[in-house]
Amino acid sequence: MTTAFFDRLADRIATVDSVVSVGLDTDPDRIPDHLQDKDLPQWAFNRRIIDATHEHAACYKPNAAFYESADGWRALRETIAYAHGKDVPVLLDAKRADIGNTTRQYAEMLEAVDAITVNPYMGRDSLQPFLDRADKGVFVLCRTSNPGREDLQDLELDSGEPLYRRVAALADLWNANDNVGLVVGATGPDELETIREAVPSLPFLVPGVGAQGGDAEAAVEYGLTADGVGLVNSSRGIIYAGEQEGDAFAAAAGQAAKRLKRRLNQYRSAD
Repeated sequence: MTTAFFDRLADRIATVDSVVSVGLDTDPDRIPDHLQDKDLPQWAFNRRIIDATHEHAACYKPNAAFYESADGWRALRETIAYAHGKDVPVLLDAKRADIGNTTRQYAEMLEAVDAITVNPYMGRDSLQPFLDRADKGVFVLCRTSNPGREDLQDLELDSGEPLYRRVAALADLWNANDNVGLVVGATGPDELETIREAVPSLPFLVPGVGAQGGDAEAAVEYGLTADGVGLVNSSRGIIYAGEQEGDAFAAAAGQAAKRLKRRLNQYRSAD
C-alpha cells in the first residue's frame, strides 16, 4: 500500500529537521546569463538550486504558471524527477479546479507529483478527483498571502463567519482520506491563528514568509499540526538570493534556505 503524502512529508521533515518549502517560481527572464544558452534554461537553473538546497528542503513547490510552455513543461518534468531523486517530495502549485471531465483531467497532474494546490470556489465536486487520491496531498486555498484576499475571503456570511472560515470548515469535512491541507498565508498571523483553532488537525502550507515579509513565528506556531507537520514556503527569497552573483547564485540560494531553516527551527524548538 502506498504511503499517504502527509506521512511521507512527516518522514522528510524529520530527516532534514526542516519545514522549509522551496518555491521554484523560475522566471525565464531571471535566469543567469551563463545558463540562457542551455537546452532548457529553467531546468538548468532548477537543478543547481536543488543541488544547493535539498539538504534544507522538506518539499519543493514549483508554480505551474512559470512552466506553461512546451519547453517549460519539459523543464518541469525534469525538475520533478530530479527532486524525487534527492528524496524530496514535490508540491505543484497549480490552484486547479473545474467540473466534470475537466477537473478529472487536471487531477491527472497528480501522477507526476506528490501534492497539489486547488481552488475551492466551485465547490466539492470540482475537487473530488483530487480528494479521491488518498496517497496525494491536496492543499485547499483558504486565506492567501496577497493584499487582494480581502475582496472575497473576508466577506461575512449570514452565519457571521468570514468566507475563509467556512472554507476551512469545509476542507475539514472533505478530509475523508486524511490527505487535505490548507493554504494559509503568513501575512495574516491573526487569521492564521484563528484557522488553526478551527481545524487543529489539518496541515498548512504557509506562503509569504520570504519576499512578502510574513510572520515566521506565527507560520510555525500555527502553521504546523501538533505533531509538527506542515510547510512554510519561500520562493523568491531563496532562489533569487544570489541573483546578482553570477555563477554563485546557487550557493547563495543554499545559504538562504539554510538561514530560513534555522530561523523557523528556533520557533519549532520553542514549542
